Amino acid sequence: MGFRFRMKRGLAFVFLFLVEERFGWRLACVWVDDVRRNLSLFLVSCKQLKLHVSGYLEFFVSSKAIGLVLVFIGLEGNTFHLLVMDIEYSTKLNEQLQMLPPPPGTFIDREELIQHVGEFAVSQGYVVTIKQSKRDKVVVLGCDRGGVYRNRRKPVDESATEHIRKRKTGSRLTNCPFEVVGKKDDGLWVLTVKNGTHNHEPLKDIAEHPSARRFSEKEVLLIKEMTEAGLKPRQILKRLRQSNPDLLSTPKHVYNVKAKLRQGNMTVRNYKSLRPEKSAVRNNYLSVMEPSWRQRNPPRVPNLIGGRFVDSQSFASIDVINPVTQEVVSQVPLTTNEEFRAAVFAAKRAFPSWRNTPITIRQRIMFKFQELIQRDIDKLAMNITSEHGKALKDAYGDVLCGLEVVEHACGLATLQNGEFVSNVSNGVDSYSIREPLGVCAGICPFDFPAMIPLWMLSIAITCGNTFILKPSETDPGAAMMLAELAVEAGLPNGVLNIVHGTNEITNAICDDDDIKAISFVGPNTAGSYVYSRASAKGKRVQCNVGAKNHAVVMPDASMDTTLNALVTAGFGGAGQKCMVLSTVVFVGGLAPWEDKLVERAKALKVQPGTEPDTDLGPVISKQAKEIICRSIQSSIESGAKLIVDGRNVLVPGYEDGNFIGPTILSDVKASMECYKEEICGPVLLCMEADSIEEAIEIVNRNKYGNGASIFTTSGVAARKFQTEVEVGQVGINVPISVPLPFFSFTGSKPYFAGDLNFDGKAGIEFYTLIKRVTQQWKDIAGSDIATLQVPNS
Repeated sequence: MGFRFRMKRGLAFVFLFLVEERFGWRLACVWVDDVRRNLSLFLVSCKQLKLHVSGYLEFFVSSKAIGLVLVFIGLEGNTFHLLVMDIEYSTKLNEQLQMLPPPPGTFIDREELIQHVGEFAVSQGYVVTIKQSKRDKVVVLGCDRGGVYRNRRKPVDESATEHIRKRKTGSRLTNCPFEVVGKKDDGLWVLTVKNGTHNHEPLKDIAEHPSARRFSEKEVLLIKEMTEAGLKPRQILKRLRQSNPDLLSTPKHVYNVKAKLRQGNMTVRNYKSLRPEKSAVRNNYLSVMEPSWRQRNPPRVPNLIGGRFVDSQSFASIDVINPVTQEVVSQVPLTTNEEFRAAVFAAKRAFPSWRNTPITIRQRIMFKFQELIQRDIDKLAMNITSEHGKALKDAYGDVLCGLEVVEHACGLATLQNGEFVSNVSNGVDSYSIREPLGVCAGICPFDFPAMIPLWMLSIAITCGNTFILKPSETDPGAAMMLAELAVEAGLPNGVLNIVHGTNEITNAICDDDDIKAISFVGPNTAGSYVYSRASAKGKRVQCNVGAKNHAVVMPDASMDTTLNALVTAGFGGAGQKCMVLSTVVFVGGLAPWEDKLVERAKALKVQPGTEPDTDLGPVISKQAKEIICRSIQSSIESGAKLIVDGRNVLVPGYEDGNFIGPTILSDVKASMECYKEEICGPVLLCMEADSIEEAIEIVNRNKYGNGASIFTTSGVAARKFQTEVEVGQVGINVPISVPLPFFSFTGSKPYFAGDLNFDGKAGIEFYTLIKRVTQQWKDIAGSDIATLQVPNS
């Protein structure tokens, strides 16, 4: 038996059941505050209890009584209006589809709204169709199942005194009045129900609907080919069902299509009925639709919003250029403000369920993500080489360094442990827990297209946050491939979103109130701007900015080992990385080292990164090459000595490539522009010092405190350098002191802006918030006295 009541606002249900148990009957009650969303749960409950509901009781209460209805049922003196009341015990449930309208809501885009309405309609026994559509403004959806005939003419009054000739009554089919409207409002689509009623019975089987028997455009073309080959309708249908077992068409439908083809009608009717799509399910999560952006030439890189790869509506785009051939690899759209808001909305909507997802499930997704990265590492490396230009071996290193962060995230549960202190006061316990922040964002540079996105999103997402990533507009391909792998690994829709652009998107990320934290890696000027603008909005910010890493070479250092390290760390990746050793300070003078250093630099092979023995590939763009060349020329004019010039290097067959060979400048002074600013190219600056104290002073005077290394066989010199140098990362006989992910990537002075660094424990602290809980459980039975006294020992 069900009880229905109406309030001044809204509609709700209370259901009472008599359940037969072993020793009698028990009264069961189900409270449903939202019929549209919870009716299916009610029907499931009925099925489990083996009940048949055929009546309801209607009564009126005030809007304030919504939480007290269950109490009112047992009270006397309330007025109830009895309509029908009947209880029938049954062994089977006659589940009558209610044909309810879809619940209103807000959606990221038009396709998501249509999919929501279509799937809900099928669950209720009807099919919807697009009645009217202005693609970027409004879409009107109606029921694709009419059914009620009504008389066209009014009945004649036979009692009239004057004889009137009876006319034949005609009839016509009345369309179903059901109609819902989706309108675009401030970048999001809002669904409203205009008319939620139907004038026909629900479909018992959705396969009965004509839309289930329609052919796709591809199937029509196959029918044409098989007809020309002489196949009969039944043979054609049999072959079509081999690729589509769910096809419900009959030979008659095939015959009709053949008749149209014979008449020369090759157009395929655009049926708009929205049938339930069978989407692949991976690890109990719904997968996204397969993106079509790779099928274009050149591909247009999509946004990832709410779990779907969607093409931007922006007309403006940036060409991604292969630095070797100058061919357009892809086009990156400048994400519109509406699309950015949709991405933030998707991340915000996904956050509550994702934060409540057990950490073990999040870790399993990261394990699968790690496995998929290893599977596709060749594709990732090749994409990095084609867009960035770095040698293939450096591209593999890029992916592997990011993979280490994903592997670290797989064991994040133990690193998120809180603290617990028992009995801090009399009967009082106190403990702390770590909770995710909410929506976080990452802004990436071009130098590590795979590693830095994985730096950011792996830790943030595993901690329970949702994430918005903005890859570099010069090489976004690796980030998009990683996003596809994350979705394939089972990452729920909306947890990871990707937008593209330049200054406008960066400003939008800094200004949006729903974004709680921002990670940034990039140039010094941009990093300082992001830090000041985002922190002014109260956001957490971590910024790794421009770098000028030093190597101090002592006279007692091993000659071959040191030179190999300097050449590899100074010119690797064409000098386009934040941990490149761009400056070498030779204690005691350069002369003993110069000839062999020049010899090793000239031995490096400059050629396309796809060649197996490449040491240096091209720089990222023509503009970058021009800036590097201007910096070299400015240094020469300021008094520096050019001992190796790589500006005019030629690579046969690739004359248009952005190639710059290894370049070495000596006699460099601290006042020169090349030393004060980051060059970001294969240029090694050589300075001299008379003592280790002077060398340490040179390093400490530089404004960038990223990393510094010393090459020596003296433990005393190494310890002195380690203690007195003012940088975030110190290497001893190690060229690039980049830590593994379980240590934080540190920096000092203007190199790092923020409170908490990347990776390690600091990275987890950055993406989480500490909540302190103090609890008291005392046996207060028999005590009715309330007290406001603070607990103490």
